[in-house]
Amino acid sequence: MNIVKIGSYEVGQGHPLLLFAGPCVLEGYEHSLAIGREVKKITEKLGMPYVFKASFDKANRSSIHSFRGPGLEEGLKILARIKKELGVPVVTDVHETCQVNSVAEVVDVLQIPAFLCRQTDLVHAAAVSGRVVNVKKGQFLAPWDMKNVIAKVEESGSKQLLLTERGSSFGYNTLVTDMRGLAIMRELGYPVVMDATHSVQIPGGKGTSSGGQSQYVPHMARAAAAVGIDALFLEVHDDPSKALSDGPNMVRLDQLEKLLRDVQAIDKIARG
Repeated sequence: MNIVKIGSYEVGQGHPLLLFAGPCVLEGYEHSLAIGREVKKITEKLGMPYVFKASFDKANRSSIHSFRGPGLEEGLKILARIKKELGVPVVTDVHETCQVNSVAEVVDVLQIPAFLCRQTDLVHAAAVSGRVVNVKKGQFLAPWDMKNVIAKVEESGSKQLLLTERGSSFGYNTLVTDMRGLAIMRELGYPVVMDATHSVQIPGGKGTSSGGQSQYVPHMARAAAAVGIDALFLEVHDDPSKALSDGPNMVRLDQLEKLLRDVQAIDKIARG
């Protein structure tokens, strides 16, 4: 397996389980920083490597009226401040090739959203940026089809790549997760991430916004750890009911530590 370096962390077989966590979208500097501070306290207590996650723009909302975030310029300023204040690496989404260079100047990991995982120009631009690229497997792709995404990144001259599972479309407004996919993607030679929060999303389930079943996030995370993963992706919030995006599938901050302890215990067993 290729080992991927994020800041001072190494991700992949033989290295500690890493956590990507933070609010779905930046809801201002102070609030986002407060969430990051709390997650960092928990991960330091547990000895878990931590990467702060938040989006400056959610471009694939159900409604044109949905909150999207502060935008590129203001969002990057906030992410830069949070990165400096917390002293941890940062990951955020990119949606267009024109965003890649400016975002790469600030963050450590460029994330390709699931709906865009086949966009060749975007994947190539991210790969040549010099940053780690985290590609979320599209809801419409089989896990073995990610070999084509890998080829695009490698042929762009990079092996700094992570592959993320976030569920597959199953009929209308429903996602399911085939846990075999984690093992299959890991066999492709790169570290695998489990996105346990988007895996319980109900796309468009509330008409003009997505629903979710956050009560099942712990089940998804524990199951993934048992199969074998290299990193866990969670969107967290102090009050998901008031979150401006993806509240129904986010983890409450006050429930995070127990969830991570459970996952770490299972991960230890799975690693033998």
